[in-house]
Amino acid sequence: MKRRSILLLAALSGAATTGVACACSGGSEDDGSDSPSGGTAAFDKPLRIPPLFMPKVDADGVKQFTLTMQSGGRSEFLPGKTTETWGINGAYLGPTLRVSRADRVRMRVTNRLGETSTLHWHGMRVPAKMDGGPHQMIEPGATWSPEWTVDQPAMTGWYHPHLHEKTAMHVYRGLAGLIIVDDPEDPGLPREYGVDDIPLIIQDKKFQRDGQLNVSDVEGGTWGVLGDSILVNGTLGAQFKVTTQAVHLRVLNASNARVYRVGFADNRTFHVVGTDGGLLERPVEVDRVKLSPGERAQIVVRFAPGEQVALNSIGETAREAGDPEEDNYQLMKFVAAPHLASSAALPTALGGAPATPPPAGARVRTFTLSGSEINDKEMDMTRIDEVVPAGAHEIWEVNNTSYAHNFHIHEVHFRILEMNGAPPPPYQQGPKDTVFMAKGAEARLAVSFGTHVDPVSPYMYHCHILRHEDKGMMGQFVVVEPGTEDQVPRTLAAGAKHHHG
Repeated sequence: MKRRSILLLAALSGAATTGVACACSGGSEDDGSDSPSGGTAAFDKPLRIPPLFMPKVDADGVKQFTLTMQSGGRSEFLPGKTTETWGINGAYLGPTLRVSRADRVRMRVTNRLGETSTLHWHGMRVPAKMDGGPHQMIEPGATWSPEWTVDQPAMTGWYHPHLHEKTAMHVYRGLAGLIIVDDPEDPGLPREYGVDDIPLIIQDKKFQRDGQLNVSDVEGGTWGVLGDSILVNGTLGAQFKVTTQAVHLRVLNASNARVYRVGFADNRTFHVVGTDGGLLERPVEVDRVKLSPGERAQIVVRFAPGEQVALNSIGETAREAGDPEEDNYQLMKFVAAPHLASSAALPTALGGAPATPPPAGARVRTFTLSGSEINDKEMDMTRIDEVVPAGAHEIWEVNNTSYAHNFHIHEVHFRILEMNGAPPPPYQQGPKDTVFMAKGAEARLAVSFGTHVDPVSPYMYHCHILRHEDKGMMGQFVVVEPGTEDQVPRTLAAGAKHHHG
């Protein structure tokens, strides 16, 4: 199977001017699903660019974003077939929210789904009550209005539901969108949204023959759903027409479980300029970036006039049965215009903050990942697992004794100190909030906590493979005033679940 995939990819890549033929795994076997997409996508559909939300500015200067989570959408992913989807302010996915450092923002999130959900601001450093985790539930018909001041450097985050035991289904049906944070200290990267600053929200799906999403695997099996059709911004067989010499791509893996090693079919190099939590100190040249669910990378790639090239994903090891990281996929196609507008040279310094080593004697916390547990415990909404003093800089050691997982921490940005005893590759040395953990992997993370204090409103840490999260692979921590750690109850009252109704 692997040899067949590689041969297909080689045939599709060829020279930089060759087209591509499918948005599915060239070597995937028939798994009994009734997906109609095997090899039919021609990469000729214009890449959908999620609309940029223009917020209302209230009299008090607060930027207000009004978001409606809604079901009953109708989307055409497959030619001539309509798929029922969920979306935010639209049929599928949501608008891109763009804010600047020091902005005061207010989100008005209304739930029109017909069932309870939440909306989490993944990568944003916000008070726990505003985080949108499983405790901030929004009942059908209700509106939730979190508000905070943006206090973090330029980065790319995203928003998605985080309802306990239902996150996988809600994200899979279409509830997700991008968040861009700008910083006055602009290093000079391409930033004209939709022209040379492009979001790429990558998701895998399974379709039934009638065009509907196949949801039978979302809440079952080891991984949940592993789709055989790739959507980018909700487009199957996407093509982007390049009009500038350089393009800034904000790549998000918004899949439920699948891991991608993203690069180009002609093996060209490009530069990583940012990780989950912000910009690097300087660009790093690579030919692949590996992204597990929830991870983001900002990259800058240059094109020549008239060329065509596929963006693809190639597995790196012998594939184990059902492993979410080893399938080969064509993702989308870039077609450069005959004449391209000039782009400035990539800056040699990006302004990203250098890593700060943990202080001597830093607190070390240890986490062991198993099949669906962390430290031999499944998620309990009333249990506080860790109590952290505000502003702490700690070392978290994460050991994976099971099959592949990843590890995401709310509110924080961390640095990967070591992976299996060695430093991470340079492109992964920027600020992160999610790290991939292969089977048997051991990671040491330098974790920097914020100063939003709340002893009864927890943040989460969890596997961001959504089936694992829903099965209970999640823990809770609170941030408290330094010196009060031993005074904080480790059990939450039932009323700690905030139902917005």
